[in-house]
Amino acid sequence: MEFITLDQLDDRLWPEARSIYRQAFPEHGRKSDAIIGGMFARRMSFLHVLTIGSQAAAMAITGRTRDDKALLIDYLAVREDLRGNGLGGKLLGAIRNWAAEQLKAKAIIVEVEADRTVPNLRRIRFWEQNGFILTDYVHHYIWVPEPYHAMVLPLAGHDDFPGDGQELFRLITSFHRRAYSKK
Repeated sequence: MEFITLDQLDDRLWPEARSIYRQAFPEHGRKSDAIIGGMFARRMSFLHVLTIGSQAAAMAITGRTRDDKALLIDYLAVREDLRGNGLGGKLLGAIRNWAAEQLKAKAIIVEVEADRTVPNLRRIRFWEQNGFILTDYVHHYIWVPEPYHAMVLPLAGHDDFPGDGQELFRLITSFHRRAYSKK
């Protein structure tokens, strides 16, 4: 098993990672190839891939917050035929170590759907089992109907990182604005 992080999309890993991404996220719940390409062109994102042999098994797209203090996980997915084997947690652990060592990040943040459905609760449980803390604040975007919570994983020595949901959503919405910006 190998963990690979890229700051630009390539012709070898990205097609496999994109296939996992499309498999896991319906079209209405994912960014277009053009938006993702723009994020990498602006050097605001990273592609993380966990491979087994020469094949991609899990992927994540992340990005630094504008203040460079945290890493935002935009998408994380495991290949459908490999789910349930702990690969999501392994990928997340590798991202955690990379963020602390390479970026000197103070925390990792993620947003999760707030509606109390079985799939959403299962996702929240996954993040909690990997050390993330669910915030109480519920954020309502104007462009999507679902409400969201922020979750935060303070990295070693940074327990003082803001755990306030509203503050975390300021970082998250700033990231999304930059992602969808044409500049």
